[in-house]
Amino acid sequence: MKKFTKTIFALWLSAMVLCGCSSSTVTNSSDATKENPMVLTLSHGLSESHTVHIAMTEFAQEVEENTDGRIQVKIYPNGQLGSETESMEQLMAGVIAMTKVSAPGLATYNEGYHTFGLPYIFEDTSDFYNVMDSKEMREFFLSSADDGFVSLTYYTSGARSFYTKNTPIRTPEDLKGLKIRVQDMKSQTDMLKALGGIPVAMSYGDVYTSLQTGIIDGTENNETALTTGKHGEICKAFSTDEHAMIPDILVMSAKVWDTISDDDKEIILQAAYNSTNSHKIAWDKAIDEAIQEAKTEMNVEFVTDVDKDAFREATASMVEDYCNEYQGVDELLDTIKTVQARGGKCK
Repeated sequence: MKKFTKTIFALWLSAMVLCGCSSSTVTNSSDATKENPMVLTLSHGLSESHTVHIAMTEFAQEVEENTDGRIQVKIYPNGQLGSETESMEQLMAGVIAMTKVSAPGLATYNEGYHTFGLPYIFEDTSDFYNVMDSKEMREFFLSSADDGFVSLTYYTSGARSFYTKNTPIRTPEDLKGLKIRVQDMKSQTDMLKALGGIPVAMSYGDVYTSLQTGIIDGTENNETALTTGKHGEICKAFSTDEHAMIPDILVMSAKVWDTISDDDKEIILQAAYNSTNSHKIAWDKAIDEAIQEAKTEMNVEFVTDVDKDAFREATASMVEDYCNEYQGVDELLDTIKTVQARGGKCK
């Protein structure tokens, strides 16, 4: 029934939306006015309290302000229009204008996005920001129009690390025989196999119960999952191996992008970049608060003496395999290495 309701709503939106613009007859930003604006629908599965939703709300406000109300972004949170995959399908069909996707989820449409699910692509958070804010990465984000979408910006989701009920993970050998939940992504499953663990792909909403009942021995995520997901009630060993930094991506339909004037594109992109910078501050605060709460109220131990070099070595051949299998991964990794060699961003 829930899926049926979403389908009906999507069909209603399709009738109301022309090229992703809902509740409006305007299909080109050049024709939009404050009285008759271009309305862009943005669907995502996060709650209103999530830092990414707050950042996207700031993005919408800035777009409306800087276009004098000619372009408005209508946000539908909490999966109202469907799952992340369903929203992306609607975007590709032109039913909605924008959505938020975990970067590897875009690999279905552009194989280069497999890169963001690979382990140890970035040295640390500073390196991640330098690369993601670079001119080269922004060019890559806008290069996929022929694939049906363009990426406006990214939002950090931190570094992902392993955590278990009571077994610290200091080396890959510590994962052997352990059933670890991973996201339903090829790169994540392949990574855990390379490290010797047993990957169990499942949705985030099933993790708590699966930890509780012993279906899985542990999982991997950033520190906020300990508190917002209550995983710290069960898992007491958080090992900061920081094996992946997988960004969320704000995506727009290429069909809609083509209906926006060059001046308005600049306004939208700048608002997107500004929301990313604002989100970085909010994210750092959320991580600090989560660590403090997990330590003091949940008795979680943060294990820092992790042999990251051993993890890198164990997964190196996997990264090489992806380069050989996907030309887009090989090309994007070369771009990333170019920015890293330069030692900073170049806007």
